[in-house]
Amino acid sequence: MMAAHPTTAYITHADCLRHDMGAGHPECPDRLATVNEAMRAAGLLSALRCLEAPLAASVDLTRVHEARYVQSIFQNAPTEGRLQLDPDTAMNPHSLDAARRAAGAGILAVDEVMGGTCANAFCAVRPCGHHATRQRSMGFCIFNNIAVAAAYALAAKGLDRVAVIDFDVHHGNGTEDMFGEPAWASRVLMASFFQHPFYPYSGAGRAAPNMVNVPLAEGSGGDAVKAAVEEEWLPALDEFRPQMIFISAGFDAHREDLLGGMSLVEDDYVWLTSQLMAVADRHSNGRIVSMLEGGYKLSALGRSAVAHVQTLTGQ
Repeated sequence: MMAAHPTTAYITHADCLRHDMGAGHPECPDRLATVNEAMRAAGLLSALRCLEAPLAASVDLTRVHEARYVQSIFQNAPTEGRLQLDPDTAMNPHSLDAARRAAGAGILAVDEVMGGTCANAFCAVRPCGHHATRQRSMGFCIFNNIAVAAAYALAAKGLDRVAVIDFDVHHGNGTEDMFGEPAWASRVLMASFFQHPFYPYSGAGRAAPNMVNVPLAEGSGGDAVKAAVEEEWLPALDEFRPQMIFISAGFDAHREDLLGGMSLVEDDYVWLTSQLMAVADRHSNGRIVSMLEGGYKLSALGRSAVAHVQTLTGQ
């Protein structure tokens, strides 16, 4: 007897645990270990299609990053010690593989979902990606994983329109830097909310026409998010009719996360995920690829990621 719908893919790799930016750094290997353990403890792994992330190739990365930036990361990756890329982001000898696996996870997720093997996918990866711009690392991010995946879907899968949704507490400035360019305007719609004013201090000014930015004040919780989604996101998404939805799934807007200042709880992530699944059902044949971004209070991160993935599975 066939299942009611295809499974959710869960894509990760042990290399992503080996990227380490130093003692005390909030974007630490324990983040991913916590997410993996939370999935196991919730009994989800047996219900997921668990896959290992491949290494993204240069051609995949240069669809959104400048070639000289990608070449610089490949050539300068350290074989010992650490290389400081910017004040917040460093590489150790395992970071290049981790960053390539993080981007490669999104590519595999697109293949799985477009191939019909899975209805949707969640990529449990690090380093995060949404602050990485076309030509620089930033804010813990080396390659922009969600942008790499979205561009791959457009280039390799014959899609005309995709949406990128970002509910991290920080504005996805890197993703906007890429897809805010006129060449992408008719092909990518980006919708986000984020705390403002807050790092990276962007997103609140005049944006490109395909950017639906909703800055929210410190302390904002579920009611503010629901208003943003219902009044701003959903009308834009329904008008755009995306053929696939990509999610930058940051969980640092949780009320327990001290790197942010918003007040979401697990039920808010369930609601958000359900709303995006409904949009995907209306326009995208249910196709969603979600990728882990922020989330630094480990217990809250684990619970929130489980709530998100459990909702994706239809449980």
